[in-house]
Amino acid sequence: MDTITLKKKLSTYQSSKGYLKNVSDEVLYEILVAWENWTGPSAEFYRSLGYTHKKMAGLIGKAKRMKREGHFGSSEFKQVHVEANDANASGSTPCTGIEIIWNEGKLIRFQDVDRLIEFLKKVA
Repeated sequence: MDTITLKKKLSTYQSSKGYLKNVSDEVLYEILVAWENWTGPSAEFYRSLGYTHKKMAGLIGKAKRMKREGHFGSSEFKQVHVEANDANASGSTPCTGIEIIWNEGKLIRFQDVDRLIEFLKKVA
């Protein structure tokens, strides 16, 4: 995410006295990702957001702590193995959806990819 968008998001959490209060977990995660991907000096990062390091240090520290505790989930790639059953070879109807065997052997069926993606976002 670019710093201009992040700066606008942060401005919604700024109090009348200039303090950043009640910043959402989503924005904290975006700050942390931007901070980790920043390649220049840290002072430039703070300046691009329009805040001093004193105001941002607490937010970045809180975001790091939340990441360690697992609040943001894992952003690492997870490999998924999909087995394809050749239903057409046995003469049955073609597959019209997606089936996933979930925890403890539970079978979940999705009509289309959009519903699968929506489900995966919710459980992530």
